[in-house]
Amino acid sequence: MIWNRKHFAEHGFGLFAVELGDNREFIGFVGIVHVQFEAHFTPVVEIGWRLASKHHNKGYATEAAQEVLRFAFEELHLKEVVSLTVPDNESSQNVMKKIGMIRDENGDFFHPKLPRDHKFSLHVLYRKLAP
Repeated sequence: MIWNRKHFAEHGFGLFAVELGDNREFIGFVGIVHVQFEAHFTPVVEIGWRLASKHHNKGYATEAAQEVLRFAFEELHLKEVVSLTVPDNESSQNVMKKIGMIRDENGDFFHPKLPRDHKFSLHVLYRKLAP
């Protein structure tokens, strides 16, 4: 992921590898990046995650995302972080809720990089302000 290395070089943050503590197996990533498109809520930093499906529902995404938010607010001094997903992705929305993000009911949007009739075009927006 060359773009992630570039993002780290430019901003000092990006997507972090997630490994299991006992055997250091790589299971995915969690991190924060600048949103790379224009929308009514940009410019902003987004938190996101993607873990191998066999590691879903074990709390790994939530645990890692909590640490990434701590880093974002305490070390980077960001004022806000957002997260976005499609409405049917209840698992990600559950992580968002567990880490204290609040759904912006007026924030739903059509992803500008997808055609409006694409099944993943509509997105929901969650926000978290710095404590």
